[in-house]
Amino acid sequence: MPRNRADRRPREFAARLDSRPAATPLARLMLRAYLAGMPRGERFTDVAELLLGELFANAVQHSDAPPDRMVEVRFAVIADRLRIEVHDAGTGRPSLHSSAADEERGRGLFLVNALAETWGCCPRAGGVGKFVWALVAPAPGFTDLVFGEAARSVVAV
Repeated sequence: MPRNRADRRPREFAARLDSRPAATPLARLMLRAYLAGMPRGERFTDVAELLLGELFANAVQHSDAPPDRMVEVRFAVIADRLRIEVHDAGTGRPSLHSSAADEERGRGLFLVNALAETWGCCPRAGGVGKFVWALVAPAPGFTDLVFGEAARSVVAV
């Protein structure tokens, strides 16, 4: 059966941004635009924006890459999960470490660990740098909460 144009939504997105804190809102804006074009993409938006912001900020603040190197973001919906990747040219690897309750910094990965379904860090192809990824499960929507999976069979009268 031939697919119509409406079915040709982008399944993956990638962009390179300046490695500076001011680029974080642009990365989140790109994610919102990507999710707006996906069927039921809004189910990922709140958690995904928070996680992307944390991962992007970590790539900018903690990377030992030269300042002229770009940070790449990638998004893809795979098997009803949103995969977020943040690539940088730095050599360091993120790790969870304890921070004092009154510290205002150092909690980003705790949020990622708590809100992502799973996350990790991998070397980049070609051996330069790394990427940190997170899988985000969809938040239930109103109809999911009220009707469960049977929402598809509910017909308005």
